This record gives sequence, C-alpha cells and structure tokens, in this order.
Amino acid sequence: MEQLEALSEQFVNLVWGTPLIVLLLGGGLFFAIYSRALPYRHFGHALGIMLGKHDTPDQPGELSHAQALAAALSGTMGLGNISGVALAIVAGGPGAVFWMWVSALVGIATKFFTCSLGVMYRGEDSLGQLQGGPMYIIREALPRSFYPLAILFSVAGLVGTLPIFQANQLTALIRESIFPEADPLLTSVLIGCAMAFTVGLVIFGGLARVAKVAVALLPTMVVVYLGMTIYMLVIHADRVPAVFLSIITDAFNPQAVGGGLLGVMLVGISRGAFSNEAGVGTEVMAHGAARTNEPIREGLVAMIGPVADTLIVCTCTALVILLAGTWEAPGGLSGITLTINAFKADMGWLGVALLSFVTLILSSTTMFTMWYYGAKCFGFLFGAHVQHHYRWFFVVTVVFGATVSIDVVFNLVSGAYGLMAIPTMTATLLLSGRVKAAAKDYFHRHPY
Repeated sequence: MEQLEALSEQFVNLVWGTPLIVLLLGGGLFFAIYSRALPYRHFGHALGIMLGKHDTPDQPGELSHAQALAAALSGTMGLGNISGVALAIVAGGPGAVFWMWVSALVGIATKFFTCSLGVMYRGEDSLGQLQGGPMYIIREALPRSFYPLAILFSVAGLVGTLPIFQANQLTALIRESIFPEADPLLTSVLIGCAMAFTVGLVIFGGLARVAKVAVALLPTMVVVYLGMTIYMLVIHADRVPAVFLSIITDAFNPQAVGGGLLGVMLVGISRGAFSNEAGVGTEVMAHGAARTNEPIREGLVAMIGPVADTLIVCTCTALVILLAGTWEAPGGLSGITLTINAFKADMGWLGVALLSFVTLILSSTTMFTMWYYGAKCFGFLFGAHVQHHYRWFFVVTVVFGATVSIDVVFNLVSGAYGLMAIPTMTATLLLSGRVKAAAKDYFHRHPY
C-alpha cells in the first residue's frame, strides 16, 4: 500500500505541475482579456437566464438552463468543498485559499468559453442522439489530427469521474460520527453498500432524474452551510480580520507553508480547479445537454458555477477551518475529519449533525452527476449502445471507494482531472475566436 500511495503521489504531482497551472490560469486570463471581460459585464443577464426568463422548451436538449446549471453544480459542489479545502490548507496554509479565489475568478471566463463551445459543437453519438462535451467539440470542430485529444479526455474522464473520493470521505464521516467503536472495515463495507443502493436508485432514472434531485437538494444545502458559517464568523468576529490578512499575506510569502510561493500557488489553483472544474471539461458535458440553440446563453449560465462553488461554499469551509486553528496542530488531522472538528469545537454535536447533512447532499449529488460524465465518456469510447452497462460498474466502485486509502483515492482522481484539462483547454484556446464572434452576434441580436 505504501508503494501504491507513493506512485499515486508522483502521478498527481507530475500532472498538476507548473505547465498545467500555467495552462489553466494563463488560459483563463487570456479568455478574460480577449473577451474584454464580457462574462463579468453580463453577470446580471446570466442570472436572468438561470431564473428561466429565456427558456426555450421547443429547442433541442434534455435540460432547462437551471437544470443544466444544477446538474453541473451537483458535480462541482462535492466533498472537494469540504475535505478538499481542508487538504489544501494543510498542504499550502492559508495562502492556498487566495489562489483558490484566483482560480475561481479566471474560471468564470473559462467556463463561459468552454460551455459556449459545448452547445455550439454538439455531436451525435452512435445512436444518433445529440451530445455535448470536450470530446465532441474536438471531433466536430477541429481537424482529424486532433482526435487523439478526444480519446485522451474520455479515457481520463473514466477515471476522474469515478465516485471513489466522495464515497471514501462520506464513509469516513459516517463511521467517525455515528459508529466510532465499530470495526472500521466491516462498517465501511456496509456503508458503501447502502450508498451504492441509493446511487443506483437515482442514476437508473437517467440525467433528468439527476437534475431534478439536484435542483431540489442543492439550494437547501447552501442555505444550511451559509448559516453554519455565519454563526462561526459571529462568535469569532474578533479573529476574522486576522484570518483574511493571513490568507492574503501567506499567498505571497516565499517562506509559506507548502513549499514557498510556487508551492502555495500550485496547491491553491489545483484544488480550486478540482472544486469548480473550470477548464477541466466535465461541466461542458452537463451544459451541453441544455435545451437551447443559443450557445452564448448557456455559456453565461455556466459561469455562475465558480462563484457559487468556490467563492461561496469553499470560502465558507476555509474560514471555519482557519478560525478554529486546528489545521496547525502537530500530527494533525486532514480531509473531512479536520472540517468536522472545526465545527464540533464551537457547535458541538449539532455542528456534526448539520455538517453530516450537508456532506450527505454534496457527496450524493456529486456521485449522481459523475455517473453521467463517466457514462458519456464510456459511450464515446465504446458506443452509446453499450453505455447502459456503465451504471453497474459505477455502482460497484462506490463500494470500492468506501474501503480504500484517502491518499490513493484523492491522487488518482485529482491526477485524472488534470489530464482532462489538457484537451479541454487546448481545444477552447484554438476555438476561442469563434466564441468571441458568436458572443458579438448574440449581443447584437439581444442588446440587454
């Protein structure tokens, strides 16, 4: 097991190295500048689209704009928002949070470009059904010589969208908060089987059921989590300015935790991208299913994702952990256990119960959506006519994820996520001119 953990760590460090950070951060900055900050200037219009003011039920696609965003958010708002933030702070210190914010801000422009292309270049699968995603963008819009990038995205997607990380962390929460004295392995297996059954009930109903569940659960989760965070901010009001100061100063401190300035940047940006998926490409598959013939409209809706996911939910987790100060304890905790202890210190078992509720929603909705992403990658590689078999494999991996090491799980999924960004960002940069031209045409026809 130690050798496996070492190999997985080498893999994720290789993938999430400086070149990929430059691609994601530099690409996002390019999109923001190249578009003259267009996504940011039309944020109000994006909210109007999300609220249904411009829905077009007679146009091709499976989901409304709000359902597409909810499906995408159910994938991005996962345990990365709870345990991933904790891992980032332990690895990079408070400064990692600042670079997560930077990742989200440039991610707004990235999502606008990638998800506009997701609708602009939808393609038919082997059953003749319309599909969206980076692999279809590459196949439909780029020369045949770029087709290997579509294969790379789909293969990496099969690994990066597996539910093992979510299952692992949810199992840890349930085991430590409800069954602390029980046999760990037996408890993990039983919890994993229960989760697999629940996931199966939803994913066998298809994408429409996943979207309906996400629309019903996510708003409640956000309200509860914001309320918990506000309570923590109020009782620690005297320490809040110091926490924000530490986030900013440590972000540019050459002697910061996590290997200095570059190390903190790598940790923060990689965890931010892992959380909000901007530039990774999974979100393109969800938004590519939107019921619209206006690609720019869906790109505008998609850019709301990084704000809700990273700038709001991830920031809530970071502030609570930093206010509690438990991340600095020698030989301290990591992952979801660190977040649990941060809330438990000031809210007692009520905090644990509420966090369990939030985590249950986050992990469940993420697993539901990750099935859809993995199935689309599977269908692209092997044909849509055999895609339904992927459901069974996905359900089995839930049980597997409940029983394996967190380090191996996180490194495997995070590394595969990084590989997915290479074809996604490459294609988007090459096709960015077409998005800009389409945006100019859209706002000429719809001068809001």
